[in-house]
Amino acid sequence: MFIKTIVKTEPKTGKRYNYYRLCQSYRIGNKTRHRSILGLGDLDELPDRTTHKLLADRIEHLLSGSLEIGLVPLPTQIETLALHFYQIIIERKLIDKSIASKPKAERKAEPAINPQAVSANYQTVDINTIEHENVREIGSEWLCYQAINQLEIRGFLQTQKWDDATINKALISLISRCVYPVSEHKTQSWLELNSSLCEMFGYASNKVSRHDLYKAASNWYKIKDASELYLSRKTNELFDIEDKIILYDLTNTYFEGRKANSSIACFGNSKEKRKDARLVALGLVTNAEGFIKYSRIYRGNIADCKTLEETVDDLSKRSSTTGRKPVVVMDAGISIDENLQMLKRKGYQYLCVSRSSIKDYCEQIKDKTPIKLSDKRDSLIEVIQIKDAENQDNILYVRSEKKALKEMSMQEHFTTHFEEGLQQIHKGIHSKGGTKKLVKVHERLGRLKEKYPSGVRFYTIEIKADEKNQNAIEITWTKKKPKTQSDEGVYFLRTNIQKIAEREFWEIYNTIREIEATFRVLKTDLNFRPIFHQNDDHTQAHLNLALIAYQVVNTIRYQLKAKGITHDWSNIVRIMNTQKSVTSTMVTKEEKKIIIRKCSKPNEKVKEIYDKLGYRYQPYSSKSVLPEK
Repeated sequence: MFIKTIVKTEPKTGKRYNYYRLCQSYRIGNKTRHRSILGLGDLDELPDRTTHKLLADRIEHLLSGSLEIGLVPLPTQIETLALHFYQIIIERKLIDKSIASKPKAERKAEPAINPQAVSANYQTVDINTIEHENVREIGSEWLCYQAINQLEIRGFLQTQKWDDATINKALISLISRCVYPVSEHKTQSWLELNSSLCEMFGYASNKVSRHDLYKAASNWYKIKDASELYLSRKTNELFDIEDKIILYDLTNTYFEGRKANSSIACFGNSKEKRKDARLVALGLVTNAEGFIKYSRIYRGNIADCKTLEETVDDLSKRSSTTGRKPVVVMDAGISIDENLQMLKRKGYQYLCVSRSSIKDYCEQIKDKTPIKLSDKRDSLIEVIQIKDAENQDNILYVRSEKKALKEMSMQEHFTTHFEEGLQQIHKGIHSKGGTKKLVKVHERLGRLKEKYPSGVRFYTIEIKADEKNQNAIEITWTKKKPKTQSDEGVYFLRTNIQKIAEREFWEIYNTIREIEATFRVLKTDLNFRPIFHQNDDHTQAHLNLALIAYQVVNTIRYQLKAKGITHDWSNIVRIMNTQKSVTSTMVTKEEKKIIIRKCSKPNEKVKEIYDKLGYRYQPYSSKSVLPEK
C-alpha cells in the first residue's frame, strides 16, 4: 500500500492544496494498476511527507492481522492515525481482511475489495484483568489545537521558513501557555506527567524539555511583528470584523527575582500594589471584539500618557478599515490634552474619560431629563449630553448609581478612621503624660494624613498652641459639607465626534471594558507575570507568547460568547479537562495481553462547547489495539 498525493484547486480562489488517498497496487497480466481504498484528508497531523510511507506500511501491517508495533516503536501520531484509518477500513468493509492477511506473494493477483468478507474483531477477555493507566488530560489541548488550525497558524509559520520540528515545538509551547500557563520548568513536568499534548504531535511525553520551550518562545519573539500583524488580519477575515473602534490602554506587571541587570524592569507605580518588585509596562491596542492589533513593551516606570504617540502611527496598518481611521477609545490616564491634540492633528476621532470636571454642568442639566441606560452589570446609568465652554468637544454627563454608593461607602470608611485618629491626638493633648509638644502633635497629624489620604479632604483642622511652652493646647476639626446625593457617582466623557447621540456615546465608551477584560485574562488566566526570567530577551519572549496565546483563547471565547456561552477561560479549561486519554489493558482467554489507547467521549458540557465551535469531539477514538503474548 502507498499514499497518493492529489493536488486540488479551489474554483473561487484558485488556491491549491494537497489531498491524500490510501491506495493499493495490483497486477493484471504484466500491467500494474492502482486502486483507491480510503481518502485520508489533508494529513495536517503529518506535515513531514517522509512519514507517509511509515503510515501506509503500518496500516498494511494492521490489515495483515498483526497488531504488534514491532521492535522499533513508531511515532505516536503515526500509530494514532494508522489505528484510526484501520478502524474505518474495517467498519466500512473497504477491503477483504482474509486476503489482506495473506502473504504478499499469495495475494498479488487477488482483488483487493470484497465488502462482504470482513468480520468484526471480537476477543474473549477476563474482566478481572482490566486495568487503566497513563490517564492524561486532552480536552483543553484538543480545543486549542483546533483553534490554531482555524487560525491557520501552521501555514503562517511555514511562510517564515520554519521546519516541521520547529513548528511542532512552537505549537506545543503555545498550547501549553493557553492551558497551563506556568514557568518553562513546570511546563516540562506537566507535559511529562499530566498532558497528552506531546502525544498529539507525535512526541514521547519526556522528549520536550524546558530548553525546547525556551527556544520556542524565543523563536516566536523573533517574528513578533509578523505574527501580530498576521493574527490581526486573520481574525478580521475569519469573523468579518471591521475595526471601527480601537481601544488603547497601558498596564504593568511585576517580576519575581531581583532583575538587577535588566534594562526594562524598573520600580514604579504597580497596579497590583507590589511596591517591592520591579515592573515592566505593556501598551496594548485591541479592537472592540478584544483581538490584539498591536502591542509594545515599555520600561516599568513609564507614565501612561507618554506612550500613545508611539502607537497611533501603527493603527492604520493593524486595522481592516479602509478610507477612514478608527475611533480611539482611552481611559483618563492617557487622555491628557497633549495626546488629544496629537490625535486631532493626525486625523483621529477619540472618546475618553475627561480628566477634569465641568464647572457649570449643574446649570446645563437642571432643566434636562436624563436618558436612563444600564451598564454590563445592569446598574442604572443616567446620561445627558452637554457642552464645555473651554473646548469644542462634546461632553457626556454620566451618573452611576453603583458608583455613587461606592463613593459614599468609601467616604464613610475613610472619614470614620480618620476621625478616630483625630480623637486619639485630642486625647493625648488633654491627658496626663500624653503627647503635647507642638512638633510631636504635628508629626502625629502628619502620619495620620499619610495613612488616610482620602479622608483628609473632608476636614478642616486647626491646632491651637501655647507659644511660650511650644505645647499644643487644643486640636479642633470641622467636617466639610458633603456632596449632595446627586453629585455622587458623577463623571464625564469627552469626544471630538460632533454628531453623536447619548446612547451611542455611552456604548462606544463602554467598549473599553473589553480591553480591561483582555488585561484580566492575560494576568489571571494566562499568568502574564514573568517568573524568574533574568534575561530581557527571555522576559520579552515570555510576555510575547502570552499575547499570542491570548489570541487563540479569544478566538475560542469570541465564538462561544456569540453562541451564548460566556464562561471565563479558566472555567472553560476546567470543563474541557474532564476529557481524558487513557490506556486500558486486559488479558484474553488465550492469555494474550491487549493494550488499548483511547480518548474518552466528551460529556454534555464539553460536547456543547465543541458543537458551538463546530469542532471535532476527539483527536482519535482508538489509538492502538495491541495483543501481546
